Amino acid sequence: MARRALTLPILKRLSDSSTASATRLLPPSQPARTVTYMPRPGDGAPRAVTLIPGDGIGPLVTNAVEQVMSAMHAPVYFDTYEVHGNMKRVPEEVIESIRKNKVCLKGGLRTPVGGGVSSLNVQLRKELDLYASLVNCFNLPGLPTRHEGVDIVVIRENTEGEYSGLEHEVVPGVVESLKVITKFCSERIAKYAFEYAYLNNRKKVTAVHKANIMKLADGLFLESCREVATKYPSIKYNEIIVDNCCMQLVSKPEQFDVMVTPNLYGNLVANTAAGIAGGTGVMPGGNVGADTAVFEQGASAGNVGNEKIVEHKKANPVAFLLSSAMMLRHLQFPSFADRLETAVKRVISEGKVRTKDLGGDSTTQEVVDAVIAKLD
Repeated sequence: MARRALTLPILKRLSDSSTASATRLLPPSQPARTVTYMPRPGDGAPRAVTLIPGDGIGPLVTNAVEQVMSAMHAPVYFDTYEVHGNMKRVPEEVIESIRKNKVCLKGGLRTPVGGGVSSLNVQLRKELDLYASLVNCFNLPGLPTRHEGVDIVVIRENTEGEYSGLEHEVVPGVVESLKVITKFCSERIAKYAFEYAYLNNRKKVTAVHKANIMKLADGLFLESCREVATKYPSIKYNEIIVDNCCMQLVSKPEQFDVMVTPNLYGNLVANTAAGIAGGTGVMPGGNVGADTAVFEQGASAGNVGNEKIVEHKKANPVAFLLSSAMMLRHLQFPSFADRLETAVKRVISEGKVRTKDLGGDSTTQEVVDAVIAKLD
């Protein structure tokens, strides 16, 4: 017994010693790396992206993206074209570049109010048949807002409705503006919304309408949504009248998940949701068609800022940086998208570097430098 009693402390010391030695020899623990996808040969080849800096703050925020992409050695390069809102049409070489590259990053294009000049933003969507607009409105950690738990995706039909541009003067003083709704366009935007919800593990799709008044036009939109909804039994579907929707957004926005809307309503709903979740300066978005995609600031895409912001170079680049992260995922570069999005969220969370619209006084370049410093 005495020998056994003597042996046990010796064994314990040897065990402790060997454990300590093994601990010293083991490398420091590394964070677990998840497998995102298995790339096909050639997936890492740099991709060309058509870049339209646009008007006002556009050149500032597009330059911010170029700097960050360069800093993290993202596999993209830009074909840059000068397009401005006062042009009569988007130049044909720009359209051809987007069709060739299939992806575009676009700053805001100023849209004249009234007069005979049509919106180049609308022209671009129609020319390329970018039928789905997607705006993601969500709370950013560290950015105080009136409501928490907001994570809304607004999917808007982008090619018809009140934006069809079919207006004429019947007689002096009387103008007729046509709202066009078709079953084809209504069905494909509904399919896109439900497919998005299915692929992104979203639980509910809400159709926004005014079918109580516009019984035929919005009635056709609702009929299409209902037909598509039956093919996705795992996703809850409901409907809401647009005026009630706006009231519900500002009182209980957390009840919404994915929202699918006709053209005009989507513009109003997306901007309202963006304002609730932190402002248009932080909301990413894009427009997608069967063959091409154009990424831009999610809400108020035609808002090019005021001259004072441009003069002092204090435009908020966050929305555009997050939109470019969406673009990187679209191009199947998920790790670069994650790095960029994580860096932006870290800067917002810390709260040391913010532009005026977020309660700070930083310049665009200071935000860019902070984001680059946070890149993993």
